[in-house]
Amino acid sequence: MTRRQERFLQATMPASDLVHNLARRLTTCAADAEDLVQETYTRAWAAWQDGRRPRKAAPWLATICLNLGRDRLRRTANRAETSWQPGFDPPGPADVEDEAINHSLIETAIRRLPIDEQIALVLMDLCGFTAAEVAAITNSPRGTVLSRAHRGRKKLAHTIEGVRPNAPRS
Repeated sequence: MTRRQERFLQATMPASDLVHNLARRLTTCAADAEDLVQETYTRAWAAWQDGRRPRKAAPWLATICLNLGRDRLRRTANRAETSWQPGFDPPGPADVEDEAINHSLIETAIRRLPIDEQIALVLMDLCGFTAAEVAAITNSPRGTVLSRAHRGRKKLAHTIEGVRPNAPRS
């Protein structure tokens, strides 16, 4: 292994869980998520070899993953035979683990949110980025990110409260 490869791995591997979590939420099945993670690291390695090295690897990798995920969603939406809609998972092969994850209450509720709110929630609440970091990743103003996260949290809470048995009404 070369010195350059070692530096790349040292810089990027601590963010691998984050990239996997983000990819899982941008795709509808585990295989697609793995493909997205692999493509993210491939693009990151190519940029690293070209001398484009970030100060912080996690936001950099999240940006790459998010952009690749959006591109995949656009390509899927543009296909005549398949159109992706937030909250709709096309049927496909699934194992028991995938079924459990896809049908959990929170996962389903998150997938029903508008895509911008999904992204803000996933990056801030599940991946742990600050609003400023999410703004840089999504190329949106910080206030817009905060607004999207707030709206998404409210919708998520409302959805979960509405389906929980014996939920107290306010």
